[in-house]
Amino acid sequence: MFGYRVPAPDEAMLISGGRRGLGGAPFRVVTGHGKFVLPIFRKTRFLTLSMCESEVTETCVTRQGISLHVRAVIAFKVGNDHESIINAGQRFLSDQDQMSVLTGRIFAGHLRAIIGSMTVEEIVTERQKLAAEVLDTSKTEMAKIGLIVDSLQIQSIDDGDTGYIDAMSAPHKAAIQRQAQIAQAQATQASVEAEQVAARNQAEYARQTAVVKAEYSAEVDRAQARAAQAGPLAQAHAQQEVLDAQTELALRQAKLRQQQLVAEIVKPAEAEAERIRVLAAAEAQRMKIQAEAAASYDRVALDRMLIDQLPQIVKEAAGGLAGANVNVLNGADGLGEIAAGLVSQGLTILDSVRQNLNGQDSSDGRRPAESNGSGNGLLQLHSRKDGKADDGPVDVD
Repeated sequence: MFGYRVPAPDEAMLISGGRRGLGGAPFRVVTGHGKFVLPIFRKTRFLTLSMCESEVTETCVTRQGISLHVRAVIAFKVGNDHESIINAGQRFLSDQDQMSVLTGRIFAGHLRAIIGSMTVEEIVTERQKLAAEVLDTSKTEMAKIGLIVDSLQIQSIDDGDTGYIDAMSAPHKAAIQRQAQIAQAQATQASVEAEQVAARNQAEYARQTAVVKAEYSAEVDRAQARAAQAGPLAQAHAQQEVLDAQTELALRQAKLRQQQLVAEIVKPAEAEAERIRVLAAAEAQRMKIQAEAAASYDRVALDRMLIDQLPQIVKEAAGGLAGANVNVLNGADGLGEIAAGLVSQGLTILDSVRQNLNGQDSSDGRRPAESNGSGNGLLQLHSRKDGKADDGPVDVD
């Protein structure tokens, strides 16, 4: 807008013309906002509030009479309050570069005064104290011209060719060099010890590595040996199992063969022996019956006794087989054959007894009884050796 002026953030706008400013100043101060300024009737100027720098290089004489070349840097600016802006505006508004020149001169004078009251040792060792004293002595004077100092840094202190500072620093240099040598020796010793420790650690690590490698190699060898033996061992186990199975099979075959031999040879022999024993017993019984019959001359009693004793004879024959271990190999047919055999043996014994009796009767002159179909002496037996009934009767007197 025409006539409206705004200062920069680091500037102060000074408006002259019209009424006076604060404290009777010939201008009004505006910062941080704009203001409408009548053209022609009002005039505006701008004063910088930014940081400025001034460098001081001065030759100063110490309390000991030794000349020192001192170089310092001052950082300063116009104060932010209206009073400082007015003081600085009245002095530097037309030539603001003069602020750095004037500040350097002010600090050069105070620097010479402060160094003149101190020794070289104090200046060198207490450089911060020197800067603080210079700031304190110049603060009031700088405030009068509207400036404030933010910092003062002593950049360098040099005694030229006198060599005082070098001589002053010689003992310290020697001590420092001695300490440096000691530190170097200690560092070397520590380095050697560290190298020895590292060498021992490396040797220990190498030993452990060798042990681990040896153990690993031994384990690998054992595993390879076990793997190499696994095949023969497995084959041997398999062969042993085959031999065991063959042995067991042979034992079973031998046992079966033994059972077959018992069934084929021993049992028939035992049965034959039992048959002979039964026949012998029957013969003895027959002779006993004949003796009793001869004594009584009673043919009817003889026949009756023979008939009564026949079941006992068959029973004795069956009893002889009862204790025998007979293996029946053909099932029900075998049992039928055994039963038929017992009946056949009984009939055989009966026929034998009858023939013997008939023979004795003939020798005694007796005639056997005729088969007239009547009387107690007639016994009809319808049996054959194969278990089938005969067609005709058999007479027994």
